[in-house]
Amino acid sequence: MITKVMKVSLILVLLVIVYVEAHSGNHNHNHNSLNKNGSSLAAIRFPDHPSYSDVSSSGDSGCGFSNSQQFGLSGDDNGSEDEAFLAAKPHKHPLKLHLKHRSMSKDIEPKNSVIHFTAKDLTRIQSLHRRVIEKKNQNNISRLPKSKEQPKQPYKPLVAPAASPESLATGYSSQLVATLESGVSLGSGEYFIDVFVGTPPKHFSLILDTGSDLNWIQCVPCLACFEQSGPYYDPKDSDSFKNISCHDPRCQLVSSPDPPNELCKVENQSCPYFYWYGDSSNTTGDFAVETFTVNLTSPTGKSELKQVENMMFGCGHWNRGLFHGAAGLLGLGRGPLSFASQLQSLYGHSFSYCLVDRNSNTSVSSKLIFGEDKELLNHSNLNFTSFVGGVKENSVDTFYYVQIKSVMVGGEVLEIPEETWHLSEEGAGGTIIDSGTTLTYFAEPAYEIIKEAFMKKTKGYQLVEGFPPLKPCYNVSGIQKIELPDFGILFADGALWDFPVENYFIQIEPDDVVCLAILGTPRSALSIIGNYQQQNFHILYDMKKSRLGYAPMKCADV
Repeated sequence: MITKVMKVSLILVLLVIVYVEAHSGNHNHNHNSLNKNGSSLAAIRFPDHPSYSDVSSSGDSGCGFSNSQQFGLSGDDNGSEDEAFLAAKPHKHPLKLHLKHRSMSKDIEPKNSVIHFTAKDLTRIQSLHRRVIEKKNQNNISRLPKSKEQPKQPYKPLVAPAASPESLATGYSSQLVATLESGVSLGSGEYFIDVFVGTPPKHFSLILDTGSDLNWIQCVPCLACFEQSGPYYDPKDSDSFKNISCHDPRCQLVSSPDPPNELCKVENQSCPYFYWYGDSSNTTGDFAVETFTVNLTSPTGKSELKQVENMMFGCGHWNRGLFHGAAGLLGLGRGPLSFASQLQSLYGHSFSYCLVDRNSNTSVSSKLIFGEDKELLNHSNLNFTSFVGGVKENSVDTFYYVQIKSVMVGGEVLEIPEETWHLSEEGAGGTIIDSGTTLTYFAEPAYEIIKEAFMKKTKGYQLVEGFPPLKPCYNVSGIQKIELPDFGILFADGALWDFPVENYFIQIEPDDVVCLAILGTPRSALSIIGNYQQQNFHILYDMKKSRLGYAPMKCADV
């Protein structure tokens, strides 16, 4: 184990050294004509590229809509369907993005797929816990030189473009709705969203993650990248790509490779970033702005494209991790860098999603909605629980913490020590809701108490082994209607979240076996409500009122 850690550490050190060398060469470039970056490593040759150490003229860097234009789409997408980008004027409806669902590939054995994404969950939990302890992902790290010539400039949120008279009458009246795609066919428990990046726009598939902030994609030159579907993003092919400089106040929002002072010596130096997810996942590259475009459905049901300019993102040249063919990640965390936070001036302080059943066919899709959804707010079974943790000095401000009081199994409130659920002053423990984790995980001793309660109350089914780490598992062969104990979460503010059985038991075919889709984490570690438990619930993140909403819904109909 020590040898393995030393190898991983050595690789990371070498990558940082290469990055430092890449940024210490000749920086006398412009956007159209660049010299090679100098490097003392003879084997590394850096090409002419705008994403390296060159800061193009940024002009007005406010995140906003572009003027209405016609664009042809690059890649495999057909750009001849006369789909126009919407004008700068806000619309009277929220922005709804579709999340496509793909059926399970015949080549992937269901049992192996479950084991795989469970193992990936455990790795993710370790990395989330590490971020809490080490504070590796702070959103307000200042790396500006502390000198009289370069005073520290606080970052201020960008101002949205002027709203139309119609929108002023109703406040934030615009809405964005996106299509999400399940990663089940790839053996992944994550959800994917299709975005178009650059001008002209090119298609990329990104993982949706409420547990992180930074939006990033793999970029040319890709010096150490994982395999993805389709080509890498190339900044020099886009007219709207702009690097952010080291001395831009926005550069304070990202963590940099150490030591930061060695990377920002030159006045026109691009802002380097380093984002850490855990031992197996990280991304390093240049912090920049770009035009992002997403598919949406208009109020009339017509498919259209929405273009948002000057979206802050990471152009990753060194990327590691298990990202299942995705080109990068779309962050929806609470910090200022996330896609959701950057859209607040356009759509208000809320977003929501509705994830369809994983067994649904490919004709139905999950939805990601930016802006107020009146149908959801008027839902008779919409419940709310408050977000917590934001005032804790050492809590990670990326995460969406909720306060659990206890859980119910088979109608019984379980006796679980109250301190199990607490977020400590040191930032340990607590419960988050997370789209990037598949199953639900409860800290000990809560998990053992919950598991024993299910085993005690489940009658009439044969207990089976052979599906680690999932326990308990039952043989349901030949049973038409499976009846298992009820399950619900009680929150400290009195809210109750009841789940249908298909959200906390997972069926493994063709073995005719069902297993409890809940696992444990160590004492004082994070508890996590994963996306499997969120299926067929419309989940609302209301940041203005600091609350989480949830309503049972057939998500295919949203």
